[in-house]
Amino acid sequence: PALYVQVDLNGTQNLMDAALAAGTVQNFVFASTSSVYGNTQVVPFVESDPCDRVLQPYAAAKRAAEILGHAYHHLFGLNFTVVRFFTVYGPSGRPDMMAYLLADSVTKGIQIPLYEGGEMYRDWTYVDDTTDGVVAALDRPLGYEIINLGRGEPTLLRDFVTMIETLAGKKANLIHKPKPAADFVLNQADISKARRLLDYNPQVSVAEGVKRFWEWYVAAEGIG
Repeated sequence: PALYVQVDLNGTQNLMDAALAAGTVQNFVFASTSSVYGNTQVVPFVESDPCDRVLQPYAAAKRAAEILGHAYHHLFGLNFTVVRFFTVYGPSGRPDMMAYLLADSVTKGIQIPLYEGGEMYRDWTYVDDTTDGVVAALDRPLGYEIINLGRGEPTLLRDFVTMIETLAGKKANLIHKPKPAADFVLNQADISKARRLLDYNPQVSVAEGVKRFWEWYVAAEGIG
């Protein structure tokens, strides 16, 4: 927990202080997470939903930074836009995230956990769509705003697994486990605010995004 606070909260404060000291930063965009919604069962998630029942220290630190950003906007006039990411995936992604773990599992036989039999929904959002939203936010000083950046169309985890397996022509090495206490069953972004304020319009379907990720992975790993 201390590391999350140090990086996500204190680190954000350091950057905001630097932005104010520079005097030339027109807009501060903070990368937050859909995890701040906790185990909310009402979908899609709207930016105005309560976010005071988070399930993990990471989400708590992100939410605290969102709130601190509001204080900096109120006191110092810093334009502060929060963009909440929803299950971002794609080329050069983190190796500890699900897409990369699955690719490693089907190609290298590495055993990975599959929680709740894959009966969990995620709003998989291709990295190019997410970055389009971030760039749009950078170009628009909005005062203080919180904006979801997802696709708005949740996909079952086991269907995501099947897509990777089909492209690989192999089965993943999965061990079935119950959901960890810090995890959630479903998430889905309401992206109407992003469409309105950022002209955000995600272009890459999950099927196409997985295909692009797999092609990158095969090349990066020197497979075939």
